[in-house]
Formats: sequence, C-alpha cells, structure tokens
Amino acid sequence: MFFLSVLRYALLVLVPLCSILTIYLYLYPAFHLCAFPSPEHNPRAEYVNTLRHHAPYTSQDGSKVAPFRLLALGDPQLEGESSIRDADAANFPNLSKFWKDALLLDGTKHNPLQRLRHSLHDLVDFYLDDIPKALEVYRKRLDHVGNDYYLGHIYRTMHWWTDPTHVTVLGDLVGSQWIDDEEFESRGWRYWNRVFNGGIKVTEELASQPSDDFQDTLVLGEDAAAWKRRIINVAGNHDVGYAGDLSQDRMARFTRVFGKANYELRFQLPLNSTAVAKEGEEAAMERAVPEVRIVVFNDMNLDTPAGSQEMQDETYGFLNKVITTSHDVNRPALFTIVLTHIPMHKEAGICVDGPFFDFFTGEFGNGVKEQNHLSKDASKGFLEGIFGKNGNPDVPGGGYGRNGVILTGHDHEGCNVYHFMNHSSPMRQWEATTWPKALSADIVDKPGIPGLREITVQSMMGGFAGNAGLMSLWFDEKTWEWKFEFTNCGLGTQHIWWLVHILDLIALGIGLVYGGVVVAQHIKEAGNNSTNPTAYGKPKGLNAEKKVQNGTLYANGNGSNIIDKSAVSSTGNGSLRTGISLMSLESKHPN
Repeated sequence: MFFLSVLRYALLVLVPLCSILTIYLYLYPAFHLCAFPSPEHNPRAEYVNTLRHHAPYTSQDGSKVAPFRLLALGDPQLEGESSIRDADAANFPNLSKFWKDALLLDGTKHNPLQRLRHSLHDLVDFYLDDIPKALEVYRKRLDHVGNDYYLGHIYRTMHWWTDPTHVTVLGDLVGSQWIDDEEFESRGWRYWNRVFNGGIKVTEELASQPSDDFQDTLVLGEDAAAWKRRIINVAGNHDVGYAGDLSQDRMARFTRVFGKANYELRFQLPLNSTAVAKEGEEAAMERAVPEVRIVVFNDMNLDTPAGSQEMQDETYGFLNKVITTSHDVNRPALFTIVLTHIPMHKEAGICVDGPFFDFFTGEFGNGVKEQNHLSKDASKGFLEGIFGKNGNPDVPGGGYGRNGVILTGHDHEGCNVYHFMNHSSPMRQWEATTWPKALSADIVDKPGIPGLREITVQSMMGGFAGNAGLMSLWFDEKTWEWKFEFTNCGLGTQHIWWLVHILDLIALGIGLVYGGVVVAQHIKEAGNNSTNPTAYGKPKGLNAEKKVQNGTLYANGNGSNIIDKSAVSSTGNGSLRTGISLMSLESKHPN
C-alpha cells in the first residue's frame, strides 16, 4: 500500500531526528557544559563532577562543591490577556450581532430589506473581521501557554541538573504593572503552576527584618530540601511600578502572591564544616563564624520624585536599617548578597542599557515613569551604605568595606560590572568598567582601590536566549573569607522548544496513524480468511498432500479413490485438476 509506505518512510526519518532533538532539549545543560563554579576554578572538573552526580554507580566529590549555590533567573515577564489586541474577537461579536439583526432580538424594528442588509453586513464582518482576529487571539493564547512551559523547562532542567541550594528571580515576574487584580492573580497562578511548578514563596516567618539583635540566623545546609524549592522573588517595575506609579495596592498584591519585597536572610556555615578544628576549640571560638547575609531589596522608588512619599519613606527606612544593623566592616568571614532589580549607575557604553530617566507629566506627582539605572546618589547608598566602602582610606577598614556582590535584573542583555574608586585620584568618585576589563587592568582587590562586583543577570525570556545564572559561594579557610564566582547557561531561543515539540507531536501523530492502518489491515485480512477458506489456495474439502509420493494422490481424505501416477507427471508439471477429473470418471464407470 502506497500510503502505508509513505508513513513508514516518514517515521524512519522523524523518529531518529526527534529522538536526537528531544534528548538535546531535555539535557541541554549537559550538552552546553553547564555547572556551578567551584573553588578549583576548573570548568572541566566542575562539569565532570556535576556529571558524576547524575551518572549511575558514581557520586560527586562533595569537597569540590560550593556550600551555597544560587540559581539566578531574570525577568520572565509573563504576558496575558491584556497584551492581546482585540481579545474580544474570540467571542465573535459580529456573529452575535447577526442573530440580533436577523431575528430582531434587540427590539429594533426594520423592514425586511433593512434586516437583510444589516444581516449580510454582519456576516461579512464575521468572516472578514471576527474570524481572522479570533485566530490571532487563539495564536497569542497558545503562545502564552508555550512560553510558560518554555520558561518552566529552563527552571526545571537547570534545577535538576545543577542542584542549587537557593533560587532567585530578579524582578519583572509579570509583564505589566497596569493589569487589574484578576489578571495579576491569573498570571500569578501560571507563575507557580506552570513556570515554577513545585516552587514555593519565602514565607513571612522566614523573611526577617533587619535588627540589632538579629535572632533568625539559619544554618547553611539545614532544611536543604525546602530551600531548594523556595523562590526568592524580587519586585520589578512590571510587578509594582516605578517610583511614580508604585502604589500600596500594587505592593499588597505582589506581597500576597509572591512574598515580601524587602527583607533579609542570614545563614551561618557550620563550624564543623571548616578547618578550625585543627587549631583547637579555643581558636575556633575566637574566630568569626562564617556568615552569609542576603538582602532582598525593592529599589523601585529609591529615586525621586515619587508618587507616594509614604512608600518611599518606608523603602529608605528599610535601607537605613540594613545599614545600621550591618556587622562591623572589619569583621572577617562575612559575605553580603544584595538581590534587587534596577542596576547601579554606570556610564553609557559599559552595558547595553545606558543611563536614562523619564518622568510623568501632570500625574503621579510627576514621579519617575521609567529608568534604566539608579541615580548616582542612590547607587552610592548601596556601595557606601550597605557595603561600607569609602573613598577615605582613613576610615575603619581602610575604605575597603564589606565583601559581597550585587545581583540585578532589568537590563535583559545582562552585564558584568566592577565598581571601583581610586584612593589616589584627586576626584575620588565611583567609576565602573566591565569585569573582564577590570581583571585585565589588574584593579580587582588592588591596594588603594576598593571595589565591588555587580552582575546583571541576562533575561530568561526566549527572545534573549533563555538564560540562567549560576553563582557559587564557598569559604576559603586559609584566608578566612568567602569567595564566589558566577557563570551563565543559556538554552537558546524559544523557537527551539517549539520546533522540538511540534516535531514530536507530528511523529506521534504519524505513528498513531501508521499503527491504526496496520491494525485495520490485519483485522480486514482476518475477516476475509474467516469467510473465504480458499484464501490460502487450499480447495474446500480437499486434503491434498503437499507433494506427490509414489505417484499416488488421495482425494477427500478417504483413500478409496486412487489416481494412477500416469495421470500426474512425475516432474510436477501435470494438472491436479486432470487427476481429479479422471478420478471422477472412474467413480462413474467402475470396473
């Protein structure tokens, strides 16, 4: 059958192709050599150790795995109904109008000619306007569903392969701050049930506020399974708005669905996991306990003017508490991670997004409408306030401040920046350059040049190649300080995800059709055999032997009629029908 042959050859092409593409898609971190950095600074060893974690009969070397591994994701920006033009077209409004005009359901009185004219006009609009727009609406809705599962595929695959201890999403969880509450709840449901299925928000009990007598310090590694599931959500401009349009209602719904916008977490590394035991218990008690401080901060209304002065005061109140409750700048074994959305100020050309501000006119208190970076003053508050860095070498700590890093989102292209200040410069102001340039210029950790690294994580959206950031933090027992490294892993555009799954569906469909046709053929043949016993060339009622033996054939299985072997050629060329005919004649004319 020609159709069956076409299906068979299509499967011969599609099945191997789909198998290869599907394996690649669901194991893409393995093919892209993705792994958390390690103290060895050896990408190959890091990858092999990750591979051993998943390989049977082997286990990874725990000494080469950082105790704090953060999976950082940026700007998923879930879209929804509000982003679809003419969404009402899916309800076919012109078709409804046709029935009203044709049957005069709205009470309008028309003569027959008017009714015909209006009805025909409605039908034309239905076919030429409603149907094309409805198809576009359904296409966009399907695209939203596919985008949810594409983003979810990135999270699940990276989470499974890299085995992080913590996860954060750096703002812009949804696509617009202007959506109503119902749409916000809908996107929130998709966020937790499609994109980050299995994840949970950080509860209010864990989201602590800064305090001089902080009592909520956790032990790094305890409750590990729960922390792997918790998503540390950061508020972005598309979630709550910029300083101008940020409101209490928007902040309240964000908190309800995604968790608090401002809080801190502290983790201490267990003493028995360090080498202090070699120096005795007394020495261990004298040395500072290794501690990680994570500050989750909403920086959307740091800059002025703000639409709500009350909310800006709350933001600055939280920031001041973070600063005043920080450990002394001379304390060793402390690492501060700031998770926020809008990046620090930097000159144009360093990152894709340059400095930019726009303001409302005549509404929202003429507040900030849009911005790419924080202002210089707001950025200075981070660097000199939270991290205690200073241009004056005579201050405590020599101006070098606290060890740490800033992780941000917002700039979808991502950026890796080093902020620094040269004590020998007469201006002594903050400058910024890319991290590779800072390394090549040998200004990182150089005496007289305090600095801090800021990493803007590339967006996980399909249009920006579906990225995920991997940050490892480990404790160096020789220097008694924390050290960290960051790398990026991208899946690629969302079209890869669509292509693989469409091909898989096509192959599955062809396989089902092929199987159905084959089964139908067998059923048909079985039916024919049951109604036509001659289907295999065996005459009804004739039990003839397969070959002639001794020139004798037996008819009707009774052995009473014997055919002379001269009637059938010994070469097998004789006719069985001839032999049967002779037998019949002999039975009619017995001797």
